[in-house]
Amino acid sequence: MATNVQVDKHTNESSANVIRRFQKRVQGAGIIPRVRKGRYHSRVKSRNVQRTARLKKLVKKVTYEKLLKLGKISETPTRPGRRS
Repeated sequence: MATNVQVDKHTNESSANVIRRFQKRVQGAGIIPRVRKGRYHSRVKSRNVQRTARLKKLVKKVTYEKLLKLGKISETPTRPGRRS
C-alpha cells in the first residue's frame, strides 16, 4: 500500500519552505508511524513449520533424558547467582 505525497514549488518560494510543506504532508498522511510499526515485524510461521519444529524439540528432549538416565551425560548445573 503506497501513499504518494507530492508538493509543487510555488513561484518565489524558498526550498526550505517546500521541504517544510512536504514534511507536513508526510506527517498528515501517517507514513512515518506506519513504517516504524512494521520495522521489526517478523512473519508468523506456518502450522506445518511449527509442528515439525516442535517434533524435533521433543525428539531431542527424549534422547537427552535417555542419555541422562543411562549415565552417558551428566546434568549441567545452573550458573551460580541465577534464580531458577
